[in-house]
Amino acid sequence: MTIAVLGAGARGRAYARHAAAHPDMAQVVAVAEPRAAYRDRFAAEHDVPSRLQFASWDELAARPRLADAVIVATPDALHVEPAVAMAERGYAILLEKPMAPTEAGCRAVVDMVRRTGVLLAVGHVMRYTPYTRALKAILGAGRIGDVVSVQHLEPVGYWHFAHSYVRGNWRNEAESSFLLLSKSCHDLDWIRFVVGAPCRRLSSFGSLSHFRASERPVGAGDRCVDCVVEPVCPYSAARFYRRAVADPDLRYWVEIITPDVSADGVERALRDGPYGRCVYASDNDVVDHQVVAMDFTGGQTADFTVTAFTPIARRMTRLFGTRGSIDGDGRRLRCFEFLTETTEVVDTAPVRSGLASGGHGGGDEGLLLAFVDAVRRNDASLIHTTPDEILESHLMAFAAERSRREGRVIELVSSVGVDDAAPAAG
Repeated sequence: MTIAVLGAGARGRAYARHAAAHPDMAQVVAVAEPRAAYRDRFAAEHDVPSRLQFASWDELAARPRLADAVIVATPDALHVEPAVAMAERGYAILLEKPMAPTEAGCRAVVDMVRRTGVLLAVGHVMRYTPYTRALKAILGAGRIGDVVSVQHLEPVGYWHFAHSYVRGNWRNEAESSFLLLSKSCHDLDWIRFVVGAPCRRLSSFGSLSHFRASERPVGAGDRCVDCVVEPVCPYSAARFYRRAVADPDLRYWVEIITPDVSADGVERALRDGPYGRCVYASDNDVVDHQVVAMDFTGGQTADFTVTAFTPIARRMTRLFGTRGSIDGDGRRLRCFEFLTETTEVVDTAPVRSGLASGGHGGGDEGLLLAFVDAVRRNDASLIHTTPDEILESHLMAFAAERSRREGRVIELVSSVGVDDAAPAAG
């Protein structure tokens, strides 16, 4: 099958690289990207001819259909319009998460799928990892009985948070969306997937506590390269990106801040670009820590924490059941059974480190291959989520953000059918 890619940034390139690794299944044939350097780099990587390179998604959409499917990896605020337009032209859609920064936008995407009948997959990559498959197999076998409660932690990592949510594209709600949606909508989706029941009510707390002007050290400069405090600042852009130039495992992050990954290119980016700014002097406004407490229709409960203030690491989860418990770290699962008082360790050996640069523990590749297989076979059941389930988990994120802002419990009377949620009684 053939694929067109809208957006040649980090996520578009990641999915395209997994497609290129399976040339017997899929071929990338077209790209739309407004930044010429990134468009040229992508075209060179995938041998895209000049006639199939476009400066904007609407230029590509104006042409007769060029491929079987499209990957929409444009900025969050530019998801809905291209997704709808490409579906109307008959493309199957792989849409990077979140679907949209508004509830109305998310509903518009799902309505489009219902109306056109095209296949839709969304970048909830956590469902597609070997780790998740192994966990679901343990739960399906009944080894810990019925799941009663879940604890889930997303340790974003101090420098990842500074990169993406203080200096980067997801730092400002007006330009992207709130943190829980942009970073963690697939965590809420994953918790819903593991629990196996709809969320009926939730509450949330969180704030921007550290990355703000009031926390700025005395004497700090506006840019790390001109700052006397930089040598003792853990969030130094100069220290991280200069080190990343020479480290193949960190090159992914350099490619985001500049198309010129040389030492000179990085120095120019640090001096002139957004990624060289002081973390206390940026225009960021998203929270740097948040918790969500959830109550599900089957009586199960879950709590989720996302925080900037950790080493970068895999997500950590504890599941408590009526016959046992599971501790998981994104790679290994420790299953303890009450009856025998024995523990089995299952090592799912994810790709690389399980971080964003390693394909989310195999989830990026798993999602891409499931999408390709579904398109080739014209079988939507090969996608692990239905459009309604995708919408449900997004609405959980919107409800949690309302709870955080308004200080109330939010009732999700019908996760898909209700436009607004009412405060819980009592």
